[in-house]
Amino acid sequence: MSAEMSTAAAASGKAGQSGKDKVIVILGPTASGKTALSLDLAERLGTEIISGDSMLVYKGFDIGTAKPTLEERRGIRHHLIDILEPAQVYSVTQFQQQAGTIIRELNAEGRIPIIAGGTGLYLKALLEDYTFNETGEHQAFREEMRAFCEREGREALYARLVQADPGSAKTIHAHNIPRVIRALEVAYFGGEQISRSRAYDDGQELAYDAFVVGLAWERPALYARINRRVDLMMEAGLEQEVRTLLDAHVTREMPAMKGIGYKEMAAYLAGEWTREDAIDAIKKGTRHFAKRQLTWYRKMPYIHWYALDDCSEQELFADVLQDLAGFWPKESNLFT
Repeated sequence: MSAEMSTAAAASGKAGQSGKDKVIVILGPTASGKTALSLDLAERLGTEIISGDSMLVYKGFDIGTAKPTLEERRGIRHHLIDILEPAQVYSVTQFQQQAGTIIRELNAEGRIPIIAGGTGLYLKALLEDYTFNETGEHQAFREEMRAFCEREGREALYARLVQADPGSAKTIHAHNIPRVIRALEVAYFGGEQISRSRAYDDGQELAYDAFVVGLAWERPALYARINRRVDLMMEAGLEQEVRTLLDAHVTREMPAMKGIGYKEMAAYLAGEWTREDAIDAIKKGTRHFAKRQLTWYRKMPYIHWYALDDCSEQELFADVLQDLAGFWPKESNLFT
């Protein structure tokens, strides 16, 4: 475990908090092993899994999202998977509300749910109980901003956000055009920031009695895992999956088709890239995505980090069970 990871783990050492719904969260960059650990824990604890991935909500988007198959799910119920059509938009507020309902229901049954996923904003908003504004949609403004971005470039669009709402600009990447436009929309029409929440620090409590597992790899090993995953996706038929979606009138403008792997394959199928260039772009985009995920996790000092470069799946499973028993001593019989 690196010094950085050790510091984060030390900051997260609070014991369980009584009176709140319990939840286990497994996060980490893409290809870090979240799915395998969540399945092992859910099987051992007799509980259910909530997806914390913003792409797994879409029907028909399976290979490129590394969505676990029905066989891989081992009969364990998974929530917030395959709940939307490709043209529909999914938001952090929807996740926050839906995941919160499932957590409450499972706790009422005496079970501790497991959230597995890597969408940092979703997980942080849920755990820290973000409060979001209610500014409505203004389609004409959005189209104007998209046209401005195409004409002047994304840096010019981002500069507008820096001027209109410096606070939001600090939390939104300049390349995340949809969020930049939404933040501008809120600033112009609502006079408020895209989201408001207390600034989390070690003296505050989370909204849930949560044990948050973070899976850490040294960068060379993580990048090798990412590259290998992309190769396996191609072998599993990612190209054909995207071709089938396009044939079914799923357009490149739909939210689901904006995901990494899908937009690159669609560009290749449209004759804009070679197949090799598309694969390289998927690998590069996924590596950059992993960097952005880690940026979010640095803002979450309550994560218990586990270094995996020299750790087997069995050793990780045993270590997490032991730490869960220490975190919730009254329920330690569940983890032993």
